[in-house]
Amino acid sequence: MTAPDFPTTRDAILDGRLTLIQPAKGHRIGHDAVLLAATAPRDTYLIADFGAGVGGAGLAALVRLPGAKGILVEIDPALARLAEENVASNGLAGRCRVVCADVRSLGKPGGPPVPEADGADLVLANPPFNMESAHRTSPDAGRALAHMADAGTLEDWATAAYRCLTPGGRLAMILRPTELAPLLATLEGRFGAAELMPVHPRPGAPAVRLMVRAVKGRRTPPAILPSFILANADGMPTDVAAAVLRGLEPLPLPS
Repeated sequence: MTAPDFPTTRDAILDGRLTLIQPAKGHRIGHDAVLLAATAPRDTYLIADFGAGVGGAGLAALVRLPGAKGILVEIDPALARLAEENVASNGLAGRCRVVCADVRSLGKPGGPPVPEADGADLVLANPPFNMESAHRTSPDAGRALAHMADAGTLEDWATAAYRCLTPGGRLAMILRPTELAPLLATLEGRFGAAELMPVHPRPGAPAVRLMVRAVKGRRTPPAILPSFILANADGMPTDVAAAVLRGLEPLPLPS
């Protein structure tokens, strides 16, 4: 894997329990990665983080769950290299490995040996959510690959998760609310018992994200859960949001 040839910063999250080297510009770790990590059930053993970037969501989940192991999958060689550095610098080399690969190749004959088909019990996925074709050829276009997709991306990622998960394993995703309809269509026949949690920046504001967790092979209809509010009307984080974003509590999802 190639070393990055662009400026980076070193930033701490989870009250300093996780430090991440990441590009100084472009797609950077924020609430999305921490919220996604907080979907992991406490009994999770093997986590596969799809589109891991520098490892924010997957490594945050491993910090929260000291008994779990992880596989970080990232298509960009420079970001995958940063993910490797983050794994090592946070003392997680014995519990986590990085795979530089296209998510669509996972769990297929001839694809990467890990994550294995039917091997993971949790897939974390923050797929590109702007449905518009884009291709990145340099780190300067980091936001493009992280946020742009074609119409089949969501289905491709969900199908790859289906291949990689054990029967009864969970897929956890964070999406924009506008992706609800294609999400439900994508889950049909593959995943059920979907838990849908809207995320709002403050009371009365429209949702800006949708947290999703679904079970491989289930046929139970989806359930819309109570909304998750990030901040009070005065702009201060709610007590629940502060605990989740600090890595002290999971998202309030059913066990």
